[in-house]
Amino acid sequence: MKVIQTQKAPAAVGPYSQAIEVNGLIFTSGQLPIIPESGELINDDIKKATARSLENIKEILQVAGSSLDKVVKVNIFLKDMNDFSSVNEVYSEYFTTNKPARSCVEVSKLPKDGIIEIEAVAEK
Repeated sequence: MKVIQTQKAPAAVGPYSQAIEVNGLIFTSGQLPIIPESGELINDDIKKATARSLENIKEILQVAGSSLDKVVKVNIFLKDMNDFSSVNEVYSEYFTTNKPARSCVEVSKLPKDGIIEIEAVAEK
């Protein structure tokens, strides 16, 4: 097991790692739409928030020696399921081929009162 850590994605907001590599797979922790450089949480635009969460995942995977092209499973947690189509619009720009398996659920509350959180599993 190997802990994955990068300054190009936000630091964990609790007692966990940004990602863990085990047996050729990388498991990212859920990524809120936090801008790593400023620590600012994007909470007013679901499209920008979705892109930021995916960019954070992209950076974590890159430092782990993987990429979005190698993602096999994505879990999306939304504060409001009415944002589903807007999330899909942005998501489809990041996953154009080899679309991973995916779940998307509405949750009552996310850390820091975020509007979206995304996690992924990728091959190394």
